[in-house]
Amino acid sequence: MTDAPANTTFRLPGLEARAEIRIDRWGIPHIKAENEKDLFFVQGFNAARDRLWQLDLWRKRGLGLLAGDFGPGYLAQDHAARHFLYRGDMAPEWTAYAPDTQAICTAFAAGINAYVRLCDAEPARLPPEFDLFGTRPSRWEPADVVRIRSHALTRNGISEILRANIMALADAETDLLRFELAPPVSPRPEQGISLADIPLAAARLFKLATAAVTFDKARLAAPLDDVWKWTDVTDLGDIVQAITEEGSNNWAVHGSRTETGRPILASDPHRAHAVPSLRYLVHLEAPGLNAIGTGEPTAPGISLGHNDRIGFGLTIFGADQEDVYVYETKDGDWERYRYGDGWEKITRVEERFPVKGHPDQTLTLSFTRHGPILHEDRRKRQVIAMRSVWLSPGSAAYLGSLSYMRCASVQGFSETLEFWGTPSVNHVCADVDGNIGWFTAGFTPVRPNWEGLLPVPGHGSHEWDGFIPADQLPRMRNPPDGFVASANEMNLPADRDPNAPSIGHEWAEVSRAERIKSVLRTGARQTLKTSMALQTDVYSRPAAIICGLLEKTASRQALDERQKRATELLHGWDYCLEGTSAPAALFEIWWMKHLRPALLVRFAPNPIVRQLLLPGDVDRLLALLSQPGSHWDAGERDTMLLSTLSAGFSDCETRLGSEPALWRWGDVHRALFEHAASRIKTAGETDWNVGPLPIGGSRSTPMHAGYRMGDFGVNAGASVRLVLDIGDWDNSVCINTPGQSGDPRSPHYGDLSTLWSKGEYVPLLYSDARIAQETTHLITLLPA
Repeated sequence: MTDAPANTTFRLPGLEARAEIRIDRWGIPHIKAENEKDLFFVQGFNAARDRLWQLDLWRKRGLGLLAGDFGPGYLAQDHAARHFLYRGDMAPEWTAYAPDTQAICTAFAAGINAYVRLCDAEPARLPPEFDLFGTRPSRWEPADVVRIRSHALTRNGISEILRANIMALADAETDLLRFELAPPVSPRPEQGISLADIPLAAARLFKLATAAVTFDKARLAAPLDDVWKWTDVTDLGDIVQAITEEGSNNWAVHGSRTETGRPILASDPHRAHAVPSLRYLVHLEAPGLNAIGTGEPTAPGISLGHNDRIGFGLTIFGADQEDVYVYETKDGDWERYRYGDGWEKITRVEERFPVKGHPDQTLTLSFTRHGPILHEDRRKRQVIAMRSVWLSPGSAAYLGSLSYMRCASVQGFSETLEFWGTPSVNHVCADVDGNIGWFTAGFTPVRPNWEGLLPVPGHGSHEWDGFIPADQLPRMRNPPDGFVASANEMNLPADRDPNAPSIGHEWAEVSRAERIKSVLRTGARQTLKTSMALQTDVYSRPAAIICGLLEKTASRQALDERQKRATELLHGWDYCLEGTSAPAALFEIWWMKHLRPALLVRFAPNPIVRQLLLPGDVDRLLALLSQPGSHWDAGERDTMLLSTLSAGFSDCETRLGSEPALWRWGDVHRALFEHAASRIKTAGETDWNVGPLPIGGSRSTPMHAGYRMGDFGVNAGASVRLVLDIGDWDNSVCINTPGQSGDPRSPHYGDLSTLWSKGEYVPLLYSDARIAQETTHLITLLPA
């Protein structure tokens, strides 16, 4: 940049010394302060400057305060959310992440409030959503940062309820079509538990508590009498009835395997797409700390990125952090449930909920000793509740990074992981001395007598015995292969003691992990460009396996005209789901809309069960196709391949036209970043959505691009990607889609989306010299 940056100055009460925010031309803020208190104060101020609507909505959703702004249609969601707030002693909570957590969160909240006060004085600064809804942002308390748990990813309480229902209607083997279990185990109901008595309705409270906020005119206009009608939203809504697939990739390559001799670290966490993005890139600099990367804008610090000595990234690790408990209530006194040799009283807590247009409402929250009550059936004298690590001190999502982002080595990084509670993750780390490491982390309950796959009795026979110590979870430093990598796959060490406490049994399909590791194992020296290419790689393992089977089937069967055209289109294809590819369009529509459903019909004839299995375990389905064995006849398999191929080809003709050479996967597989308010805006108003953008990939490719089954609209994947050159930091690159800002009026609201859709990156600048060259806006902050 050669133009002088625009300058803005604010005087802020609460700031101790001069600070500055340098915003580069990609919208990334570089914050510099004279001390850490001011640094986190300015981080909060800046987060509000770019993401105030998102921050305010996140806080009100998490604290159960939506109905006060949006009316009775949100009261059920508020009621659900409050069940999962941290309600324990704050003293151990504050010290669970880092010794100075309370001071950091106090400064961060004060910074947010400073910007809110600025908006009170200058309402034009408020994002336009506040005017649309007629609301105003609220002030934050420091505890708000840590008490809200329900935005984090944990598992597997909902899965236990689904498994119970599937096994009640079918059997455990049928449930493997939903989740193949590794290490293998045969779940069996515990004595006294009737799986048929575990209703799907028991999942409702948790799903509602963890749902994003949706807006439509009917919900906003809902009367008070309809409060409990708003407990489920389907299709494009955020209160979903199925568990969505989300994943992440990361790796660290040792300098002995790179062109420069320096380690390379890459990380691209995957979550549901949204505008604004779930994550936010920020650079934090004060004496003793110089860190840049990404985290959620609602929390101080960064959880993925680097400081001057180490780089770090994370993916979800499949530790089981939840259990569902079933209790017998006392005959004639449903307020008491059996525990041990006696009866304990259900804890009922009455709380007031503000509701727009109505007096405050008083609702009851209910708990057992293990956690929130999900369901009560007085006729059956049964209560169902959930125990989650969320209820333990130290379980606020990602806040353990306050310790590790200030470390100077891989060894030091590993020593901080006792402070990491949720979500359970695969950390990778690399340092300037050349070391790399992989470390799993997260509170993992010790279950002495069960695996955690089905609901268990709540009378005291199935209790957690603390958590597995952090240094006893799987980890590895400087392995002989010269790299570490993870992609949510089952990665427990093969030599792990089979008698050791169970960690988890439910994992993502292995497709992404196998592809990533196969590329990293090649003899070629790794570069930043090869890591960027791998993050955006669209090779499909399911396509390779299924097309291989099809080729053999076609060679021994007579094909009709449509099947011939389809096999000709797929012949010689490289199995890459490029957005411009015709074979990719045919394969993905055939596989996901026709072959996969046919497999589920064949092995789960009960339509109710089949609905619970969706979207289906890819590894299990591929195994049934490639290794029929005793499950079914190969001839039946071949017939299914060809009949569904014909149907898939016809489907493509309907969707994409009669000329296969013109088909493009990206014509149906498109990413639309939908603003939460888009459904209530009227025609002609400014569109706050970004896209749609044609992209390649699927949920099975390293470039994770999950989509809705109804219309192939991309709704999950990597919004942020980082590739770090360890030690030569200015070479590092990143992307965050659709843009850094959450304000639709900002030039940085959607400016990165097209680059992202093309698999491109922008610089992640670190040095003062490079930042100065690219600064477009300088914000100077002075004490009032």
